[in-house]
Amino acid sequence: MITATTRALRTPSAGTDDRNARLASPAAMPSLPSLTGLRWVAALLVFGLHVNNFGYFGGTGGRLASWGFGAGATGVSFFFVLSGFVLTWSARPGDRVLAFWRRRVARVYPVHLATLAVALLMAYTTAHQPRPTLKQAAANGLLLHAWWHPWWQTLNPVSWSLACEAFFYAAFPLLILLLRRLDARGSVALGGSSVAAVLLLGWSDAHHWWTYSLYSFPAARLPEFVLGAVSARLVLLGRWRGPGLEASLALALIGYFFVPQVTPGYSATVCTIIGFGLLIPAAAVADLHGLPSLWRHRRLVRLGELSFAFYMIHLLVLRAATPVLGTKPHFGVLAGLAVTTAAFTVSLALSWVLYEAVECPARRLLLRRRRVSSPEQAPAHREAPAARN
Repeated sequence: MITATTRALRTPSAGTDDRNARLASPAAMPSLPSLTGLRWVAALLVFGLHVNNFGYFGGTGGRLASWGFGAGATGVSFFFVLSGFVLTWSARPGDRVLAFWRRRVARVYPVHLATLAVALLMAYTTAHQPRPTLKQAAANGLLLHAWWHPWWQTLNPVSWSLACEAFFYAAFPLLILLLRRLDARGSVALGGSSVAAVLLLGWSDAHHWWTYSLYSFPAARLPEFVLGAVSARLVLLGRWRGPGLEASLALALIGYFFVPQVTPGYSATVCTIIGFGLLIPAAAVADLHGLPSLWRHRRLVRLGELSFAFYMIHLLVLRAATPVLGTKPHFGVLAGLAVTTAAFTVSLALSWVLYEAVECPARRLLLRRRRVSSPEQAPAHREAPAARN
């Protein structure tokens, strides 16, 4: 169902140019809290995926966990699309490339380095943990490890998605330059090309055209980022044509539960790319026009602020518990819920520590000389790097 407000965006009015001029000013950019709330939901799906992969539940509980969270890896696609949307939404006209990259480093690197240190400590103090080579550790620290498949799961495995994000950040100055030269029709064509690229890559990956899976290859994930950037551009131009929040969510859920029907890996992206590509701008439009949105609830927004730190630490928590719980223990429902709750609570507590003691102070320190704060520093304008499979 397309809301009346969304339909109104289809026809430019006399005030469209004035509104677009206001949106083009960084100081006037409205907050989009629903996107922050949705970030938490995506991070929670990834947590559920890893609980399922670690085999906390057996029997009926295991089947339910697999049904609900077996497709949780698609959260990575959501984060990539969201990243493109948020960076385009908060892009500053005339911003310098080095200033943009500086803000990106301040956004992701402190938590990455902190969790990398934890992963290194675990590798050398915990039994049965693989120890990285010097090259693997260096590539991980520099966010280059996703480019070489044998290294993509080293140390803190979720950090492979940050390597993809680093590539997106490197490409973004050229992408935003292109988008600003395209009109709405050209932007739609670019978005359609991005979806077509995902479909083609998914088909080729499922048919083993490549030596390694494309799932973690940064260049293969770029079309998702571009699609998010295109949708943000169309919202900024007042030319977004998508359905409303309810219909977009329904399409995203249909795609999510269709994932088990395709080849595991990159092909799952094909199932959810349309739904995610519609859901994110629909949530943004709902915030812009004050339409109802469950995702802007203050508790969800607060959890969304912690979501980056949460998924950067949660897999290390699950790994640390393995010597105590065993490998794939397959507990009953009650015992499985108990250990899952404990792992979730510890992960959430550590994510709060990382957010308050590392992420925020380090970002303030790295950006302390800036006289004007960045829109990306506001909670509603932070995008989350993706989680891992």
